Amino acid sequence: MFWRVFPTSALRAVVQPESVKKIQLITDGACLGNPGPGGWAAILRYGASKKEVYGCEPHTTNNRMELTAAIEGLRTLKEKCEVEVITDSEYLKNGITQWITAWKKRNWMTSQKKPVVNRDLWEELDEQVARHQTKWSWTKGHASHEDNNRADELASMAAREQRSS
Repeated sequence: MFWRVFPTSALRAVVQPESVKKIQLITDGACLGNPGPGGWAAILRYGASKKEVYGCEPHTTNNRMELTAAIEGLRTLKEKCEVEVITDSEYLKNGITQWITAWKKRNWMTSQKKPVVNRDLWEELDEQVARHQTKWSWTKGHASHEDNNRADELASMAAREQRSS
């Protein structure tokens, strides 16, 4: 058996965790009709900094916009971060934290042996989540969470802009 002795300073460098930024990502999706014109929004918070991103699609569903908001919010981050994703969508939260593992084991089939709806977006979200350390939190929509209300406002605005264009 061979043992190598490291100076204390070298050991500290090996054991110390790398410093990652802690980000809050608040997401929401909206749809005018379901399906219909849709919008998504993501708010990123890092310390005192805040960034808002949003977009729209001409013909989509609310669930697709919820997924897109999370994907685009995570895609905005250029380095590995510790991210708390806050959503008012139980579909989004449960899908990524509970259902996705079984879907992948069953080759993207549900427990009822039907293809997973929005598979393309679930796969993209899975890729984005793998880049970060994520924690998922649910908040009640249209309630007291200021950033969730702002994300809803931005997503709804994007959907209205899509409808009028």
